[in-house]
Amino acid sequence: MNRLLTLAAMLSAAGLALAQPALPASGPAWPVKPIHFVVPFTAGSGTDIIARTVGDVMSKGLGQPIIIDNRPGAGGTIAASQVARGDADGYTVLIHSSGHALNPAIYPNLSYDTLKDLTGVTPLAALPNVMVVSPERGWKSVADVVAAAKARPGALNYASAGVGSATHLNAEKFKLQAGFDAVHVPFKGTPEALSDVIGGRNDWFFAPLSSALPLIRDGKLLALAVSTPQRAPALPQVPTTVEAGVAGSDYTFWVGMIVPSATPAAVVRRLHEEALKALASPEVKERMKVVGADPFPMAQDRFNAFIRTEMESAARIAKAANLKAQ
Repeated sequence: MNRLLTLAAMLSAAGLALAQPALPASGPAWPVKPIHFVVPFTAGSGTDIIARTVGDVMSKGLGQPIIIDNRPGAGGTIAASQVARGDADGYTVLIHSSGHALNPAIYPNLSYDTLKDLTGVTPLAALPNVMVVSPERGWKSVADVVAAAKARPGALNYASAGVGSATHLNAEKFKLQAGFDAVHVPFKGTPEALSDVIGGRNDWFFAPLSSALPLIRDGKLLALAVSTPQRAPALPQVPTTVEAGVAGSDYTFWVGMIVPSATPAAVVRRLHEEALKALASPEVKERMKVVGADPFPMAQDRFNAFIRTEMESAARIAKAANLKAQ
């Protein structure tokens, strides 16, 4: 996490480079009506929480309401397709997670091109996923889960916020590195997956910390490890998956702002500026701290380079795990 945040700060300082055509000087003011943040997961999911946290403050700077439009399903590809094929006017913005980088590798018939049809504005937050289980399971550590999974190959199951979501990729990377198999049970969002883990219908889940933290503190879920290279300040007593004995299993969940590639440069610039102002505000910093997230600003051109790198990494994991959307 520290490495990512340091990199982000350096990249943000490098400035904003934009390739889109600018609005003409005589063009209309922007924005003149409400802006929709399209979120690919259900309300209460990690991506949704970050979208609402940043959107609340951005709306003040933009002088227009920001409406959260939850469009869950198909690992975020339904929402991404809606934005990619919609009007490139800045009024429809995709708030997606790192699962955005996995989707091209496992959905062979996407209706959009991730790199050509969409462009990143800035990442908004970086946060850990946390491996949670029901206290009723009796497992006290990652080693307990791995031992149970290896003792009964393919018998355990795990939840995710959807096929191709960041939570799915995190779990698959963990399984590969730990050397066991388990059955994937996808949901439309994090809250639904968490409910099934609490109810004992799913064995474990790499949940965004922002969504799982209240349930961990209430004792409804037991946190076994966080996915990031460093421990989470919100759960300092919980080890990382690497510390727990699974080398190479670290994974950082990020949430970013994305728009159609044809969006005018002036509009993208304004979104970028207002997003960075929001991320630097005490209000957003405090709210992110409470849910275990960190602001993750980046210059637009660097964010697009980052997305390409993430796509390459996700594709390698997908190939190794033989991941395919059904």
